[in-house]
Amino acid sequence: MYVLITANRNYSSWSLRPWMLMKGLGIAFEDRIEPFAQPVNYEAFRSFSPTGQVPALLHEGRTIYDSLGIALYLADRHDGVWPTDPDARAWAQCATAEMHSGFSALRNDCTMNVGVRVMPKPMSNALQSNVARIRELFEEGLAKFGGPWLAGADFSAVDAFFAPVAFRIRTYGLDVGAGQAWTHHMLAHPAMLDWERQALAESWREESHEAELAAAGVVTADYRTA
Repeated sequence: MYVLITANRNYSSWSLRPWMLMKGLGIAFEDRIEPFAQPVNYEAFRSFSPTGQVPALLHEGRTIYDSLGIALYLADRHDGVWPTDPDARAWAQCATAEMHSGFSALRNDCTMNVGVRVMPKPMSNALQSNVARIRELFEEGLAKFGGPWLAGADFSAVDAFFAPVAFRIRTYGLDVGAGQAWTHHMLAHPAMLDWERQALAESWREESHEAELAAAGVVTADYRTA
């Protein structure tokens, strides 16, 4: 049995990726949450992850860390992680790698917080460029492979890796053009609805994440448990 270790549902975008991938593909796992208890959790998280970060996957005595490392590990053992069509597979792998290594302005300026809605501050040039690139990727994937998922008719890793972006698009009202169709489809997935339900039920708050939220703009709605 796999054990997937993740953090707070409201905040942890990196955790959402493998969690959504495994849920979306029906891969059974034990769900273990290690919340962000303080601004720096490195030492606490080192007890289960060599990087001191989430997510981490425990399996047959191995610790598989990093969201992309987990996706690659699962791809060796389960069908559906990548599309079967060669063109869609190549595109999905490139887009997944781009999401994993890029979009730093989006990560920094639009921190993930599932349970709120925000009127964002004026976008930096870097953030505008990130949002434009996401729109371009979404529209390209949908047009080239026919949707409703980014690489075709079936959910795959590329959708899981952009799942946190779907929450960010909704939270900050980001314009992704025709890519909004994928956003709606993603947010309606039963696993995403489950993650959101858990996020809204979380009562704890972590100071540094809340500070990042305050810096991102004006919170216009907060649906989280008080």
